[in-house]
Formats: sequence, structure tokens, C-alpha cells
Amino acid sequence: MKTKTIYPFWLLIPMLVLYTFFFMAPVVLGIGYSFTNWNTYSDVVKFTGFQNFIDIFSAKGSYSPMIVRSFIFTFFTVIFKIAVGLGLAVALNTNIRCKNLLRSFFFLPSNLSALIIGILFRSILSPNGIVNAVLRAAGLDFLATGWLGDPNTVLGAVILTEVWREAGLNMVMLLAGMQVIPADYYEASSIDGASGRAQFLKITVPLLFPVITVVTILDTIHGIKAFDLIFALTGGGPGRLTEVFNITVFNEFSSGRFGMSTAMGVVVFIIALIPAMLIKNTMTGERK
Repeated sequence: MKTKTIYPFWLLIPMLVLYTFFFMAPVVLGIGYSFTNWNTYSDVVKFTGFQNFIDIFSAKGSYSPMIVRSFIFTFFTVIFKIAVGLGLAVALNTNIRCKNLLRSFFFLPSNLSALIIGILFRSILSPNGIVNAVLRAAGLDFLATGWLGDPNTVLGAVILTEVWREAGLNMVMLLAGMQVIPADYYEASSIDGASGRAQFLKITVPLLFPVITVVTILDTIHGIKAFDLIFALTGGGPGRLTEVFNITVFNEFSSGRFGMSTAMGVVVFIIALIPAMLIKNTMTGERK
């Protein structure tokens, strides 16, 4: 009979010290500085209360378009990533040939560095890139444009690049959910004459709903915290048209407005915390 080993509590002390020093202390200091005017233009750090947060959410402030754009980016990336991921999961949950190879192929982009993807798509979407070359070869010259430089297309191009990068990860999670659905349900419904569409709507989607919920929340958190891919693609331009929360945090810090930068970071943390709590409650409810 195996005996349960109980290790002394003091073994946790080194890790707790590192965690406190490198994580908790910066978080607490950041929250504290978010209530100040800390910047490189003054040697005096003054407490300003909630002024930074008032400036961020002021309807007439310069941050309002960025906040709206951040939620637009999050909304459309979540919708498209789930739609594409679900479509791929359904297609690759059949007995088609080379399905394992195709699953790996579609999952690969989520493992690539955002910097590499940004450089790659900056070339693909440039005025002389592959996309415009294909359009011109098809006789659609009027559609060719600088996708990342045109104000009318840049946000859509960034959204689609993000979807291309992450849809495969959604596919894997949704596919895993589909594979635990008992085959008896589909066999019984087939005997009753149910079509493939009816099986998908009446069996697959309802039984997959907990996984879809988790995927939606994770995609929402990822959309709110987006930075690396957008920064590599456009840097927030042109004309701040792709600037989202964390791009603003970076720009404010780079310009020396440290108090405003940390305040924006706190806002991002709180907004991302809401769906994080939802997923925690979802998983807790499933265990019960």
C-alpha cells in the first residue's frame, strides 16, 4: 500500500518569494501608478485619483475610437474563428482520406510566431503581394489595393489574418468535443430518417455547446488582449486605424506617459477578467 507523502510547507517559500517579487509586486505597483500622473516630463509624481480612467472612458476623449475598435476587432474575430473552426471540425470529423494530415495542416498556424506571421502577411497583403497578383491575373485589377495601407480594408485584413492564425486551434478543441459525442445518437437519428443538417442542429450543436462556450470565452480574452500580431502587421496604423487596447498601452508607455499606460493596462486586465471568471464558473458548473 502506497503512503501519501506530505512535504513541509517551507519548500514553497522560494517559489512564493519569486512569485511575489516578479508578479504580485509589479501588479500592485502598476495599479498604484495608474492613479498618478507619472511621466517623463515631470520629476514629481502626483496622485490624480480616477482622472486617468475618466480620460480613457470620456466620450469626447481621444481613446473612444480605440475602445470601439477593440471591441469590433474582438467581436468579429470571435465570430469568424468559431465559424471557421466549427466548419473545419465538422469536415475533419468524417472518414475522409488524409484527415490527420489536414488536421495538422490547419492547426499549424496557431503554433507559429506572431512576428513571423506578421512579416509574412505584410508581404502577402502589400500592393505587389500575392493577393493582388492573383486578383490581377484573374482580371480583377479594380480590387487590387494596398490592403494594410488602405483605411477601408486595413482592419478587415488584420481581422482575417487573426482568424487564419487561430481558427485551427478552435478546430482542435471543437473536434475533441465532437469525438466524445456517442455515435449511438447519430445512428438512432439516421434510422428515424434525420438528415445530416438535422443531426448537426439537433445533436452536434447542443452537445457541443459547453465546448463552444469555453472557446468563445477564450477567443474573447485573446481578442481583448491582442497585441503581437497587430503590432507586427501595422503597428496600429495607418492613422491609428488598427490601434487596440494593448497597442495603446505600448504607445503611451513609449511616449513617456507611464501613469496613463498603467491605467490602460488595468482597464485591459479588468475587461479580460470578466470572461475569465465566466469560464471558471462554466468549468465549475460542469464538474458539479
